[in-house]
Amino acid sequence: MTLKTKFIVSISAVFVLAGTFFLGLYAGFHIRPEAEKIINVSNKDSLRSNLVDFSPFWKAWSILDEKYIYAASTTDQQKVYGAIQGLAASTGDPYTYFFPPSDTKIFEGDIAGTFEGVGMEIGIREGTLTVISPLKGSPSEKAGIHSGDKILKIDDKFSADMSADDAVKIIRGKGGTKVVFTLLRAEKKEPIVISVIRAPIEVPTIETEGRKDGIFIIKLFSFTEHSPTLFRNALREFVDWSNKKQGNDKLILDLRGNPGGYLDAAVSMASWFLPVGSVIVKEDYGRKGVGNVHRSLGYDIFNKNLKFVILVDGGSASASEIFAGALSEHKIAKIVGSKTFGKGSVQEVVPLTEDTVLKVTVAEWLTPNGKSISKAGITPDFEAKRTSEDFEKGKDPQLDKAVEVLKNWK
Repeated sequence: MTLKTKFIVSISAVFVLAGTFFLGLYAGFHIRPEAEKIINVSNKDSLRSNLVDFSPFWKAWSILDEKYIYAASTTDQQKVYGAIQGLAASTGDPYTYFFPPSDTKIFEGDIAGTFEGVGMEIGIREGTLTVISPLKGSPSEKAGIHSGDKILKIDDKFSADMSADDAVKIIRGKGGTKVVFTLLRAEKKEPIVISVIRAPIEVPTIETEGRKDGIFIIKLFSFTEHSPTLFRNALREFVDWSNKKQGNDKLILDLRGNPGGYLDAAVSMASWFLPVGSVIVKEDYGRKGVGNVHRSLGYDIFNKNLKFVILVDGGSASASEIFAGALSEHKIAKIVGSKTFGKGSVQEVVPLTEDTVLKVTVAEWLTPNGKSISKAGITPDFEAKRTSEDFEKGKDPQLDKAVEVLKNWK
């Protein structure tokens, strides 16, 4: 996989104006007259130009060189990287981020799926660092971290001004070492502290279950490159099971805690339920308008007798929201659970130098009816909550509600 690619993951496993541009300006700064410190920056791609006053930037650079007590410990290149990080942060978008060389290596490891950590997806929700979802069987899930937990501290560092990528750098670490989270949970009055031991992370895939009450359940934990094949096999298992049960046609797809993954996987999987050409998701490029429209490949193997419920919660994000939103708006499935996370933006990873990259949000996802996933998430047709107490007691009111909806299907 090349570095220049699009992602819809939040995730946070998760970081360019060329550095030489800044360095070139700096080299000529002291020999230019004051009037030339106002630089006309031209964007050749869009043929737009803006008058930008760089004099405060260079003044700050000089002051740090002259007055900062530890100035010698920071190289000029580090200042350039810091400036680019600040430039990315100025967008106010938690998913637009610059990766200097050391972070780029970590990011490449994330793409390859080779990393050690606690196994959870994190993101920014309402300005707060939040757990999107702990991965099934991961150290974070085993330690008791839940979707929706707000992260107040990581070890001794407060998270108030952290981006998701900054947090990942702290959380990631060698297997066997400990990281301590201070969390705020919805049903708890006081913060809770949970220690997690890092370990090698394996991304889970899919589970199936044919219940005695005539309901078949598919649990999908992520949208990986292998998910379409696994999902096809699970659907074949459902069909075979249904035939043996004399036509039982009740299906639950559990996307709770599924943080998303590849767009192509979501499109391929939704295509099993939709006629060819049906809109699954649209890309909105803001000022550039709606770009790509992703449509069903038209596998469409199920008839109108299928009774289909999709389970979601606050840990359902990205590709999960695309899938659920499409099948809901096309009236194929009913959505049960709680409102999804709302991670519907598209990131492109652009190399700046041989060892640095910029991850930048280039578009957002819209449902077939034009609803912004980032702004609103997916609201269930039938609301059902699962509290921390339910988790602890092994109760699942959301699944119970899904079963009730299927049994009373009209």
